[in-house]
Amino acid sequence: MPVYWFALSQVVRPDFWRALLIFFIIHILIYPSSNGFNSYMDRDEGSIGGVKAPLPPTRQLLYVSLAMDAGALLLGLFISVYFVFAAAIYILASRAYSARSIRLKKYPLTGFITVVICQGALIFFMVYHGSHPLLTLHVPALGMISASLLIGGFYPLTQIYQHETDAKDGVKTISAKLGIRGTFIFCGILYAMAFVVLAYFLLISLEIKEFLVFTTCMLPVLVYFMVWAIQVWRNSSRADFGHTMRMNLIASCCTSVGFILVFLMQYI
Repeated sequence: MPVYWFALSQVVRPDFWRALLIFFIIHILIYPSSNGFNSYMDRDEGSIGGVKAPLPPTRQLLYVSLAMDAGALLLGLFISVYFVFAAAIYILASRAYSARSIRLKKYPLTGFITVVICQGALIFFMVYHGSHPLLTLHVPALGMISASLLIGGFYPLTQIYQHETDAKDGVKTISAKLGIRGTFIFCGILYAMAFVVLAYFLLISLEIKEFLVFTTCMLPVLVYFMVWAIQVWRNSSRADFGHTMRMNLIASCCTSVGFILVFLMQYI
């Protein structure tokens, strides 16, 4: 959702109905379908995503996720062929990430790059293009890069408590490869890079006030990240489900609120 609001905030006078339809397609169909398919393939027994005790996945979960994908592509035709093409790439990439026959998530770097490009740059493109009044294909490259760096600076933290579970399933995530402390250092570096690129992108667009508002909204994320990192440094058991989900909630909410305010500042 933060990437959605980021892209929308950069479109001057976006088409309201197309923006609303894009929100529905991405957040009600594509994202849940991807998570459902991943759960079906992984058959997780421990905590995963935002669910502490997931129910056993059934065959119906697979059928529902496929139906949601089909619905997303059909609704995408009301936006543009390019949007449908981008949505298809996202869906296929998410399937390749989870499917047992391909299993990109087994490979630390390949899996990581797939996630940050699809959930970052590709989603930014879909929202910017689809909500633009002229359905432009000239999507800001710096915006897409910023979106991918923001995802990259957070995503490995969501894997930090799953190292043992993933290892049993033959999966080696970027977080497991880096280790617990290495994950925090890596995410900190990517977050810093994201803010540098984002600052340059907004400042050359003369969105100085918008950047200051966004950075203010991100202060709780920075504080929680630093406090949690210090706790983990002293006791690695703090890299658990509860702390990860709190980081997830704080980062998602603060980033979304920041970009929503940037969007609203167009009209104030």
